Amino acid sequence: MTTLTECRECPRLSSFLDQVKAESPGYYCKPVMPFGVSNPRLLIVGLAPGMHGANRTGRPFTGDHAGILLYETLHKFGFASRPVSVSSDDGLELIDCRITNAVKCLPPANKPETAEIKQCNRHLESELQSLERGTAILALGNIAHAAVLMAQGLKSKAHPFGHGAVHDLPSGLRLYDSYHCSRYNTQTRRLTPEMFKAVFARIIADLKE
Repeated sequence: MTTLTECRECPRLSSFLDQVKAESPGYYCKPVMPFGVSNPRLLIVGLAPGMHGANRTGRPFTGDHAGILLYETLHKFGFASRPVSVSSDDGLELIDCRITNAVKCLPPANKPETAEIKQCNRHLESELQSLERGTAILALGNIAHAAVLMAQGLKSKAHPFGHGAVHDLPSGLRLYDSYHCSRYNTQTRRLTPEMFKAVFARIIADLKE
């Protein structure tokens, strides 16, 4: 049986990874596995590995700008052992938390195609099925939000994306929305640290209930 890290079922993505690996032999350039504990209270779902982040280091949101605000906030709220994520062997550990992506491979221009999102969705579906009722899911961006709903067999119209929105799902999971912590969103201040931390504060308050 082919493991996730050996998956080559999306021709465009596989070809692109081969190209990047040839140009940057030291890069990871494979499907990026989830990072964190197996039974989390919080599952964070991103879009896809970043070119010089997870695609380079092999760990979600590690080694590029997108992870700066995320890991700083995770540490502040007790979900990470340190506030900075540099490499897969830096000793950082997640606490009651796991991070994954809607698409496990680096897409060209950071834009996966619809067919690729659907192809990869079964992996996210399996991840969600392993979660206990009451687990919080944080979707970073609309694509991650839609992928979570797809994995749960739900329609996006019934649960529209919106920063700070909260959705109680039939499975007993609770979905929280945030703008993605990308360089573009943080530098344009579409997403500020205060906005991001407010989402986490709501998650913590709900988990304590």
